[in-house]
Amino acid sequence: MFTNDVLFAFALTLFAGLSTGIGSLLAFLSKKFNPKFLSSALGLSAGVMIYVSFVEIFPKARVSLTEFYGPKAGHWYTLLAFFAGIALIAAIDLLVPSHENPHEIKNMELDGLKDNLPDDKKLLRMGMFSAMAIAIHNFPEGLATFMAAMKDPTLGISIALAIAIHNIPEGIAVSVPIYYATKSRKKAFWYSFLSGLAEPVGAIVGFVLLRSVINDASFGLVFAAVAGIMVYISFDELLPTAEEYGEHHIAISGLIAGMVIMAVSLALF
Repeated sequence: MFTNDVLFAFALTLFAGLSTGIGSLLAFLSKKFNPKFLSSALGLSAGVMIYVSFVEIFPKARVSLTEFYGPKAGHWYTLLAFFAGIALIAAIDLLVPSHENPHEIKNMELDGLKDNLPDDKKLLRMGMFSAMAIAIHNFPEGLATFMAAMKDPTLGISIALAIAIHNIPEGIAVSVPIYYATKSRKKAFWYSFLSGLAEPVGAIVGFVLLRSVINDASFGLVFAAVAGIMVYISFDELLPTAEEYGEHHIAISGLIAGMVIMAVSLALF
């Protein structure tokens, strides 16, 4: 059951999910934290996700589905699964109130923020709801990383790194309000760190549910949905957050750099 391929895919997913803890540490080290660097990194992450979704994941999904259903029907199933992935992650966003959604929280660092924050109860509620929202979002992201790594380890590494970068500001969104509510850096760090565990949980649940029905059709449907999820994450979360932390041209430069890096890595490997 747990072959080397499965263990490797799970390890990548675990790494990506627990990167929320890095965001928490960055918040606590905010005096040395460079928001422009994070902006470019988030733009790079978006570039990797967008490029790999349209150039690698979507075409592979279409190949699998056309081989199973035929050219015309397979193409339609690919499109339906792609937009179903977008609809799924968009629906998750809509279920989380905007003021408690970690993807709607503005740039938050420990320094210079205290005077503008609400009372402790509201802060704790904000942090806890952010942790829950991140856990919900990380579930399909974990499945995306796991499935990609199972199909192509090199592709899985690229996606895991991109999602790890994207998880950093989510860790900040959880840890800052919890820190000011509880006055405990330890609690803030652990809530942030543990919220990322939903990513490997998503991988395990996906593997358990899908392993008995893995064929060209199921793989193609999941992969197309994964492409949709990653495109939505890039446009709805990564790029807006990149501009929030830095400047427009920094985010776009990171986006293009991410595409170039992904294109070169795919050409070499």
